[in-house]
Amino acid sequence: MMIEFSNWDIFSNLVLAARWTVLLSIIAFIGGGLVGLLLTLLRSTKNVAFIQLIKIYVEIFQGTPLLMQLFLAFFGLSLFGIDVSPWTAAILSLTLYSSAYFHDIWRGCIESLPKGQWEACRTLGLTYLQTMRYIIAPQAARLSIAPTVGFSVQIVKGTALASIIGFVEITKAGTMLNNATFQPFKVFALVALLYFVICFPLSSLARHLEARHNVTR
Repeated sequence: MMIEFSNWDIFSNLVLAARWTVLLSIIAFIGGGLVGLLLTLLRSTKNVAFIQLIKIYVEIFQGTPLLMQLFLAFFGLSLFGIDVSPWTAAILSLTLYSSAYFHDIWRGCIESLPKGQWEACRTLGLTYLQTMRYIIAPQAARLSIAPTVGFSVQIVKGTALASIIGFVEITKAGTMLNNATFQPFKVFALVALLYFVICFPLSSLARHLEARHNVTR
C-alpha cells in the first residue's frame, strides 16, 4: 500500500535526517583530525618503527573501500563479542578513514617546507617539540587549511555509505521515503539538493582559501 506524502513531508523528513549527516561528518572530521595529527607528529620524529607502522596504517585505510571498512566495523567486531551499533560503526570507520587522508595532507605540508629550517633549529639548540611548535607547525597549518577544508566534502559524501549498515542519514532516509512513496525522481532529487547545500559552501571555501594562499604565497 502506497502512503501519501506531500512534497513538504518528504522534504521535512530529509531535513531531519540531514542533521545526522552533519553531526556524523563533524564527529568524523574532528576525530579523524585528532588521529591524523597524532600520526603526523609521530611520523615527523623520524623514528623508523613509527614510520613503518604508520605507512601500513595509511595503506590499509586508503587502499580499501570505505564501504568494506564499514562492514568490518559493524559485522566484524561482533565476531569478538563486541556489540556495535550503526552509529558507533559509522563514527569508527569514518574517523579512521579520514585520519589516513588527513595524515597525508599534513605530512605533505610539513615536508614541503625547506629542510634547512629543521637544521637551523637544531643549530640554535631547539628541541623537536620547540621546532614543531614555533617554526614548523604555524607554516604547515597555513598551507594545510585549504586541502583540509576540501577533504571535509569527501567526509560528507562518505556518510552516505553508512546507510548500508542501517544508519539513518540523508541517503537512508531517501531510500525509506522512496519505498513508501514510489517517487524516486522527486525523493532522490531532494537528497541530491541537500548534499549540494551542505557541500557547496565547503567546496567554495576551499577554493577561496587555495586562491588566497596562491596569491599571498
